Amino acid sequence: MSKISNIDMSPVEIAQEVLDGFKEIPTATVYNGLRNFGSSFCVCEGIQNLTPFVPGKERFAARARTLKFMPFRPDIASENTGDVNSPEYRAMGRCGPGDVLVADIGGRVQDVVAGDVKLLQLAMNNADGAVIDGAIRDLDVLLDENYGLTIYAKARSFHGNPSSLPAEENVQIQCGGALVRPGDIMVGDNDGVLVVPSWLAEKVLDWAVEHEGAENLVKEKIKEEKAIPGKYYPPTQETIEEWRRKNSE
Repeated sequence: MSKISNIDMSPVEIAQEVLDGFKEIPTATVYNGLRNFGSSFCVCEGIQNLTPFVPGKERFAARARTLKFMPFRPDIASENTGDVNSPEYRAMGRCGPGDVLVADIGGRVQDVVAGDVKLLQLAMNNADGAVIDGAIRDLDVLLDENYGLTIYAKARSFHGNPSSLPAEENVQIQCGGALVRPGDIMVGDNDGVLVVPSWLAEKVLDWAVEHEGAENLVKEKIKEEKAIPGKYYPPTQETIEEWRRKNSE
């Protein structure tokens, strides 16, 4: 029987303490946790961190607020007025502390989600950043003027949007080949970024905390004994139980 067959898959709002928990765990361990629950199609392929982390805070976790671009066509263009009611401004308006704008531009690196002027809205809202399946421009301005945003994207560019336009917000999208639904958690570090479904987040976090603890225990044993890693790695259920006992004392 699937490990998620009896889990309620209704979207839930993620508390800040859960986000903070994910910031303590490498994405590799979170990925293994997702695989453990049968959710392996979670990696935003080809999307990398373009902003330096503050020392001691090398990981990212935030709730997804989504924006979808569509290929240019006159009817789409006529519906996008470009004013305050444009989809990108509505999407960024949903972002506050603990939130990240996730934009689907179909991976087109000649198109950008926004530059320093539009992204000022995210900075003023104290949002956590943006994850872009496409390109970002004016990145140096964001850094020089201390916008405080973490930016994941496929590329940097000076282009505008010659072949796509913002069309919808607060809808399910794809990002680097992974499904992202509003309220999911985007978890990242310098290895990349992945998606944790909101309804699975607490279970994945619990699993990841235990397995990261067990791996650290394994490293301690290897160092103490100067042992070949294969003696203790990968961690067994016995190692996990040992870690649990040590952390319950």
